[in-house]
Amino acid sequence: MAGHSELITTAELAEILTRPELRLFDCTTYLEPAPAGSNIPYVVVSGRQTFEAGHIPGANFLDLQAEFSDPRTELRFMMPPTAQLEAAFGRHGISAGSRVVLYSIGTAMWATRFWWMLRSLGFEGAAVLDGGIDKWTAEGRDIETGLAGGYPQAAFPARPKDGMFVGKHDVLAATTESDTVIVNALGPQFYRGLEPSRYGRAGRIPGSVSVPAASLIDPKDKTFVPLEEAEATFAAQGITKDKRVVAYCGGGISATIDLFQLHRLGYDNLTLYDGSMGEWAKDAELPIETG
Repeated sequence: MAGHSELITTAELAEILTRPELRLFDCTTYLEPAPAGSNIPYVVVSGRQTFEAGHIPGANFLDLQAEFSDPRTELRFMMPPTAQLEAAFGRHGISAGSRVVLYSIGTAMWATRFWWMLRSLGFEGAAVLDGGIDKWTAEGRDIETGLAGGYPQAAFPARPKDGMFVGKHDVLAATTESDTVIVNALGPQFYRGLEPSRYGRAGRIPGSVSVPAASLIDPKDKTFVPLEEAEATFAAQGITKDKRVVAYCGGGISATIDLFQLHRLGYDNLTLYDGSMGEWAKDAELPIETG
């Protein structure tokens, strides 16, 4: 999407809905409470049902847990092998020449997760819909119901980029690196360990700073806050462009909101701790910090 921002407005999307190269996707997933006594943090529920109840005309649906996550681990939403992603994105009609627009219901984090995944595979043609379907419907725009129509299958050529995902050992090493800032995207109460965590031990990765993903979104209309406001929020936590940023959250989803805004601000050295607290909090050999 050369010359076009990774953020697209509802008005801009309305103008291109009929373009043949457009690939528009609802990416919604829901996290329901886990049963009492369960060792899983939540129950993952596909957003396919709400997609069928109402979606932006022409949109199709991407099921993150079913098709785009690693089935070989108990951790949810982990980045799967490249070959799996090439096949899955190809099945949904995404090719090198596609213009992809991603949205989700209630929160942008499912859309930004797919944006980050696509970017990590070398695909630069994806944008996130500002305000998602929430803003679209609030403006009285058309809604379609029923099953996804499906785009023609395509060849998706992945060109994976190094360093966009890191594991726990890299993060542990980063806790002592002066040129790296580790950013926690969870809410302040979870950052400080003031509330029980559904992931295991309460608290945060030692030395990490707090930039809640929710602070980067306008709660009223679900749009991203202005870039100057986001930049001030990051700067207040000592996040500067000369440092590497490692972002994490609970399951590697909401942290992509932080990464999306940082990318839009021109930060280049960005990475995601994919396992996040879902992995870190359960490993007693890894240090944790509270307060």
